Amino acid sequence: MAYQVEIELKTPEQIGLMRRAGLVVADALERMRAAVAPGVSTAELDRIAEETIRAAGAVPSFLGYQGYPASICSSVNDQVVHAIPSPRQVLREGDLISIDCGAELDGWHGDAAITVPVGEVRSDLRGLIRVAEDAMWAGIAAAARGARSGKGRLTDISFAIQSSIRKAGRYGIVEGYGGHGIGSAMHQDPFVENTGRPGKGVALRPGMALAIEPMITRGKPKVAELDDGWTVVTVDGSYAAHVEHTMAICEDGVWVLTARDGGRARLGELITAREPVPAVE
Repeated sequence: MAYQVEIELKTPEQIGLMRRAGLVVADALERMRAAVAPGVSTAELDRIAEETIRAAGAVPSFLGYQGYPASICSSVNDQVVHAIPSPRQVLREGDLISIDCGAELDGWHGDAAITVPVGEVRSDLRGLIRVAEDAMWAGIAAAARGARSGKGRLTDISFAIQSSIRKAGRYGIVEGYGGHGIGSAMHQDPFVENTGRPGKGVALRPGMALAIEPMITRGKPKVAELDDGWTVVTVDGSYAAHVEHTMAICEDGVWVLTARDGGRARLGELITAREPVPAVE
């Protein structure tokens, strides 16, 4: 039997509520970005995230999710995603850390991730972060153009992400992990792959909210899950980068709910001209 995809379409007011959750996530990530330095543990970053989220009246989406024991995922170097924060994981000069964070506010979720260099890092690793970020924005832009034309399909996002990475050089694109629908639950249909041919999958429509989430490596794409049941690492030991934004498709453009500027600096006129509900700063 074929799997039935169920898409939760949001009203403009509900998208506005998601924006509030998205801003909580943005604030937590910026506080953690500022705290990243040699000698800082990933447990300390987790403390900052939970404190920031709860101070805003929200709750951490990750904490307790399918038994997950923390408020963030803090994946260092060859750890791709889902690494559990620990006081024993202390950052060192030259490391890369992916910080994935989610918050629920008034029943609506925001989810975003950044990859941050620790002190001075190799130029190729800074390039790895840039390639991942560019691919994420290419995927968001593809969603905006597809929704505007009325002809967009889900895999247009996948194809744009893949194409952006391939044009940048030889990077591994992690398969089996990717973006997802988001809204009244943190993970919803549809799954958003980071590779694929365009023109396939569900139609891109106003009211859809998606987390766009590329994961790439400096080496081969093969990954494995560790015995803790969460941490995903590269098999060849190569460093990885992981970035993510939550975006919503509106009637007149897209709105990047976890970006302070709504995505305007990267997307320009593809951004919605109006906010359904004023942003809460």
